[in-house]
Amino acid sequence: MPKAPRIIPISDLRQNASEVVRSVSSSREPVFITQRGRAAAVMVSMEVYKNSQQEIDILHLLARGEKEIAADTGYDFDDVLKEADHYLEASKI
Repeated sequence: MPKAPRIIPISDLRQNASEVVRSVSSSREPVFITQRGRAAAVMVSMEVYKNSQQEIDILHLLARGEKEIAADTGYDFDDVLKEADHYLEASKI
C-alpha cells in the first residue's frame, strides 16, 4: 500500500521550519505545503532535488537525440559515448 503524503499548512512550517527541514532531509520524502487549504509548494531534500535535476537533464538529452534522429542528423557514436562518460563522471562530484 502506498504511503500517504505528508501535508502540512504553511503556518506549521513557519513555527517548526527546522524540524520540517530535518524531517525532509532524513526521510527523503517530500512534504506538501498548503496555504489557505490549497496546495502551494512541495519541499524535498537537496539530494532528491539534485537526482531529479539529473534525470531531467538526461531526458532532455534523449529528447534532443530523438529529434536529431528524426531530422537525420547526429553525432558519431564513439563521441556520444565519450560525452556520456564525461557527464557521468561530472555528476559523481
